[in-house]
Amino acid sequence: MGQVTVHVTLTNARELVMSRLGHLAPEAVHTCQVEARVDTGTMRSVVPPAVAEALGLVRMGRSEAQMADGRWGEAEVSEAVAVRLVAGVERSTVVPMLIMGEIVLLGAIVLEGMDLLVDCPRGQLVPNVGTWAQPVFRV
Repeated sequence: MGQVTVHVTLTNARELVMSRLGHLAPEAVHTCQVEARVDTGTMRSVVPPAVAEALGLVRMGRSEAQMADGRWGEAEVSEAVAVRLVAGVERSTVVPMLIMGEIVLLGAIVLEGMDLLVDCPRGQLVPNVGTWAQPVFRV
């Protein structure tokens, strides 16, 4: 498993759509910039309850989750969150989040959605199939 830390902007995707349709003022869209751990051993992404509240996220249900230490638990599942990499390039994806823990954790689904992978020796994200200028997605 590879882990790196990145700065991302998280945005309530529902409010972002409402704003683009003219139903919500752009300044009313809940957004926050956070430091996130990228973990290739994790599939789903996680936000702590405080971040979920700051984003005004609606809880859509609950899901079982297995922790890294093997324990099982249950977490709330949020509505969609837009995740944008803050690194001078435009890479973004939209995913629901598990609401739990104390850190923002980005899993493999986010990496796939941005066409990125972890370069473990350098401790950074790099393009997977595409380039920094153009992601390429397998369909």
